[in-house]
Amino acid sequence: MATETVAKPRTSARVHVQKFGTFLSGMIMPNIGAFIAWGIITALFIEKGWIPVPQLGGFGTNAAGAPNVGLVGPMITYLLPLLIAYTGGKMVYDVRGGVVGAIGTMGVIVGAGIPMFIGAMIMGPLGGWTIKKLDALWDGKIRPGFEMLVNNFSAGIWGALLAMLGFYGISPLVQAFSTAAGNVVQFLVNNGLLPLTSIFIEPAKVLFLNNAINHGVLTPLGIQQSLAQGKSILFLLEANPGPGLGILLAYMFFGRGAAKASAPGAALIHFFGGIHEIYFPYVLMRPLLILAAIAGGMTGIATLAVTGSGLVAPAAPGSIIAVIAQTSRDSYVGVILSVLLAATVSFLVASVILKTTRHSDEGDLSAATSRMEGMKGKKSSVSSVLTGAGAGGTAVLTRPVENIVFACDAGMGSSAMGASVLRNKIKAAGFPGVKVTNASIASLNDTYDVVVTHQDLTERAKPVTSSAVHYSVDNFMNSPRYDEIVELVKSSNAPESAGGDAAAPAAPAAAAGAAAGEMPAEAGAPPSDILVADSVVLNGSAATRDAAIDEAGQLLLARGAVDNDYILAMHEREESVSTYMGSFLAIPHGTNAAKDHIKKSAVSVIRYPDGIDWNGKQVKFVVGVAGINNEHLHILSSIAKVFTNKAQVAQLEAATSVEEVLDLFGKVNA
Repeated sequence: MATETVAKPRTSARVHVQKFGTFLSGMIMPNIGAFIAWGIITALFIEKGWIPVPQLGGFGTNAAGAPNVGLVGPMITYLLPLLIAYTGGKMVYDVRGGVVGAIGTMGVIVGAGIPMFIGAMIMGPLGGWTIKKLDALWDGKIRPGFEMLVNNFSAGIWGALLAMLGFYGISPLVQAFSTAAGNVVQFLVNNGLLPLTSIFIEPAKVLFLNNAINHGVLTPLGIQQSLAQGKSILFLLEANPGPGLGILLAYMFFGRGAAKASAPGAALIHFFGGIHEIYFPYVLMRPLLILAAIAGGMTGIATLAVTGSGLVAPAAPGSIIAVIAQTSRDSYVGVILSVLLAATVSFLVASVILKTTRHSDEGDLSAATSRMEGMKGKKSSVSSVLTGAGAGGTAVLTRPVENIVFACDAGMGSSAMGASVLRNKIKAAGFPGVKVTNASIASLNDTYDVVVTHQDLTERAKPVTSSAVHYSVDNFMNSPRYDEIVELVKSSNAPESAGGDAAAPAAPAAAAGAAAGEMPAEAGAPPSDILVADSVVLNGSAATRDAAIDEAGQLLLARGAVDNDYILAMHEREESVSTYMGSFLAIPHGTNAAKDHIKKSAVSVIRYPDGIDWNGKQVKFVVGVAGINNEHLHILSSIAKVFTNKAQVAQLEAATSVEEVLDLFGKVNA
């Protein structure tokens, strides 16, 4: 009990710090485009820029002899702080909070006379929080018809009061803080101590405090320094991609197993994509590697300090492309050197550590990525690169498999049957708690552990499910990939990896899936007329795929289940992705957009004893599908069970009556 009591505060403190850092960066990150725009205008048009333009850069005088205002000054004095304040207020209390926060920030801006980024980061959330509390005082007490009057005047009056508070109270305090912080930075620069900040910055990055440091502190201070000096070294204290690149290069040469194999791809994403978190698991595998990051960071900062180099605006994300784009005109040599030397030193230190310590990287990369996601508090957008997800093969997950989705264009037919087949296999393996659902491609989101798609749809599914393992199949009925998925479920849900009951129901995952709009592949009792004797044909007349689709569609049309446009959509679906399922079965159905043409759920079954060519595959059974909500999925599940059993498929081929066919499908309408 004592251990538990001590551990909880530590975890809570880390989480609170991370949340605070996320909140600070949340005010800056949505407005990075505006910072970049200001940086471009500054680099181009100021007096020392690439293309000096007095009217835009704000130097010189106009025809009347008055000083040019330009774009640079007003943007940094008014636009950027007000955007930050509005964003901060909106995070607390939607648009109303954003407006009041921006009004209050004007008082700080005018009172200080210098760019008030820190003031905006205070007044924005403060304005949102206080107006939220005020609204709560008279919530439900306003007479009908007076809501707009009260809301508008309360926001206006309170905003005016906050502006005065900002002018007289907050402005002097923030100005004093900014001056003191600037003096500290200048002291560190003058005494050659600025590189020592890497001792704090580099470990903090791995602990996901990078946003709190970079966008919460360094960016506001850097903007003010850049305004005064035309550039700032502060923008590269955290964003320099060199230290991370050096570590990943060391793994490419001296790593082992999965870490070595994944390092090249991670290096590209880190250096050119600017997603630094991708190298954090490599450090977590070997904690000593933080020394390499610190050494690289110190080298980069020292190089910038010696050469007097800096950026004109933040580099976000920390890609070499963004870094070069924001480099001051006189700093290209110093900035490029800082990146190269940081990477070199980091590489050398990391190489020594990797060469002198023995460790198996194969198993640790998965565990380290899992720890990274735990510290981050959510799935990582780049974890699939580290664990092999998305490659189409069996990958090592960083978490137990709890939620599998089959996705097809409409989420109606092939995905439902495939999900039923795999669910049965997973249940037979002893994991009934693993949720297996089906969905349309359009409804997918990044809440799944495993995504199964037809090979023609995989590339459409990957962008919205980047943290899942992807399996591509061309046969939904008996694909060999199903056995691989079952093995993945077994390995990931082993007691030592799951930390508990391997077959425990995955309620959170199921709830997330339900929110995404997918349909369970095995529904409860269906309506009694989904499959009727009139919709079963033992000897189809079609000789081609398209004719068979028409024949199946006409049976649905005769039942009043669909209109003619749905049959056209069945052909459209077939042209985009084949509905061939394997085991001599095809299940043509409409596209996702054609669901409005379905009047009621129905299924038709046609047998072709001699078989027809279906995109190079032999098909003897065509099942036409039209479904509303979940009603048709019960029968598809029954059909799937039949077609995964070779003996029952043989019975279907030999059936001499419609009743035999219905019996084999389990009298699902009973």
